[in-house]
Order: sequence, then structure tokens, then C-alpha cells
Amino acid sequence: MMHAFAMAATLVLPLAGQAATLPEPLRLMIEAAMATGDADKVETVLDLARQTHPEHGDAIAALEQRWQNRTPVPAAQIAAAELPAEAPVPQDAAPPPARRATWSGRGELGGFRATGSGRSSGITAALNVTATDGPWQHKLLLRGDYQRAGERTVREQLLAAYEPRYEFSPRLFAYGLGQFETDRVQGFVSRTSLSGGIGHHLVDRDDLDLSIKAGPALRHLRYTAGGSDLRLAALIGVDFDWRITDRLTLSHDANAVAETAGSATVVLDSRNTNLNLVTALDAKVTDSVSVRVSYTVDYDSNPPPGGQRTDTLSRFSFVYGF
Repeated sequence: MMHAFAMAATLVLPLAGQAATLPEPLRLMIEAAMATGDADKVETVLDLARQTHPEHGDAIAALEQRWQNRTPVPAAQIAAAELPAEAPVPQDAAPPPARRATWSGRGELGGFRATGSGRSSGITAALNVTATDGPWQHKLLLRGDYQRAGERTVREQLLAAYEPRYEFSPRLFAYGLGQFETDRVQGFVSRTSLSGGIGHHLVDRDDLDLSIKAGPALRHLRYTAGGSDLRLAALIGVDFDWRITDRLTLSHDANAVAETAGSATVVLDSRNTNLNLVTALDAKVTDSVSVRVSYTVDYDSNPPPGGQRTDTLSRFSFVYGF
């Protein structure tokens, strides 16, 4: 619209000498019609002016000639002039903040009582950390159980596990697993496991979670009696969490590794199944602190010499969540 008024001004000002002879109301009406830029409206006003004021026909004709010889402003230019100008983007504007992973976890410290291969009491400590970044989830678990009786260590179990997970959908995920264990009570100095496969969330509710996972695994063992073994295995895992109330949670985790016949430096058995079951009850004391009572069963269908098939462990601990 601004360009239209500018165009009308360029038409009307040079005609000031001629338009001055027209009556003031007539001149204002013609100028207003020209200011709109509407050709049909201008022609209508000029026709009315000629009919009502024939004595000023020459001045009206001169105005009409100048209107017809005008240089029209392109419609696109007029439209662009009427649109609000976009604010320029500063060249030194800071980029949007990068997405950051969210962290959560818990630390655990307490005591235990063991039965099965031996009866003893001692201390237990654990750290469980989870980092979530979009579809990726990274889990790290560190756990240790230790007891000394006089000058002799009677229990020394260590576990370190790292599990990356990629969520394809709310139900389906892929996992990887790297795990290191040492448990002289069960007859091995070290047991290293590598695995990867597919998992599925069977139930995913606010109060109940149930998932399974399965895949091939490769395990390397070093025994307290000497020798080592490398085995191909299959891993099956089950994770269950039931939030009974806002402050009470029951969880059950199971990992079964069924090994096939393998080849290594020393082969002690052609088939072996290792089962680890952990059932725990967590009761919140505060939003961050909980009391945990857990019961663990370790089963080895064909243990090395000096080991036991079944070993159980009861733990009572305080847990700090973050």
C-alpha cells in the first residue's frame, strides 16, 4: 500500500498546475481513487467527474492521460512491502544446546549371610549406574562381597558388568554384555563373558515391568585348580520389577547361561549350565534412601573340582539412589 501511495504522488504532483483549476472536492476524489491503484475504480471516478463537471473536461482528460502513462508497481513488490520484515539472525548466535544423557543409579552397602558351600557373614557393596541418551541406554554394575576370618579370607566375590542397550521401539531392544567375575568358592579365579542379542518388553506399566533377552555368549574361565576353558554358550535373561506401593518394590532378575560343548586349552566338561537368581525387596525410608533385603542363588550344573553346584547368599543393605 505504501508503494501505491508513492505512485499516486508521482502522478498527482506534476499535475498540480492543471489540477488546481478543478474544484477542491473533485480533485480530492480523483486523487483518492488514484491512490488506491485500482484501475476500475479510477475509470469510474473519472467518468463521474466528466458527467458532473463537463466544463473541466480538459483538466480531467490530462489527469486520465497521465494515469494511463503511469509505470505500475509490480504486485509482488507491493505484497512484499506490506509483509513484516523478518528479524535478522545474529551471525554470532549461539547454537542450540546439545542433547545430554540423563544419569541415574544407586549405591549399596550392607552385610550378608551365606549358606550352601559355606556358612559365613561379611560385608557387601555395590554400585549400579544407568545413562540414557535417546534410544541408547548404558548400564554399569560393580559388586563385591568380602569376609576374613582371622588371617584367612573365607569369601571374596567380585562382579563387573557393562550392558549397552538400543531401543528399536517401546517393546523391542538389542543388547550387548561384557562381564567379569571372580568366585573362588565356586572354583574359578575368573570368568569372562561376552554376549549380544535381542530383548523384548513383555509388560511395561507404571507398576510392573517384565522383559526377556536372549543371545549367544562366549565365556572364558580360569580355575583355582589350574587350567582354563573357552566355551560357546547361549544366554537367557529375565528382569522383573513390581512396584507394590510407592515405597515398596519387589524385583527378580535371572540370567541362565547354557553352554554347549567347546574347545579350549583344557576341557573339563562338555556341557554346563550356570544359573544366577536374585530376588530383592526394597523399602524406601526417604526419597533417596532404601532398605534392601535380597536372596541370591548361584547354580552350576557341573562345577569345577572343589566347587559346589548351589551357593546361596542373603544380603541386608542400605541403598542410596541418585
